[in-house]
Amino acid sequence: MSYRDALKSLTEAVGGGLAAIIMGYDGIAIDEYMVPNVPFDLQLVAVEYANLLRDVKRTVELLENGSMEEVSIATDKVRVLVRIINEDLFLALVITADGNFGKGRYLLNREAMRLRTELG
Repeated sequence: MSYRDALKSLTEAVGGGLAAIIMGYDGIAIDEYMVPNVPFDLQLVAVEYANLLRDVKRTVELLENGSMEEVSIATDKVRVLVRIINEDLFLALVITADGNFGKGRYLLNREAMRLRTELG
């Protein structure tokens, strides 16, 4: 299965799924999928969150709290769920504010583990 197919499957399996992206902390996307007519610029959102995640990752390492695994950001319009794949990449899922958060976390974790194995 291609990355895009996996991201599409992930997005569409979650109630309220809007988009999914595999991205590096440098802000460069490996691949992405968006449902039609998403009311935001996924690339812009992903790049800005990549910057934020890079800072959070550095803080976690500085505090020696272990390795960052998951981050979620909730606004009144969307939920952005992030799961770390490896030292260089993360997987993000964007769902509507009323989307199925629990199912999104479960499927995101499952897909991140699969990608971790595949990408080494």
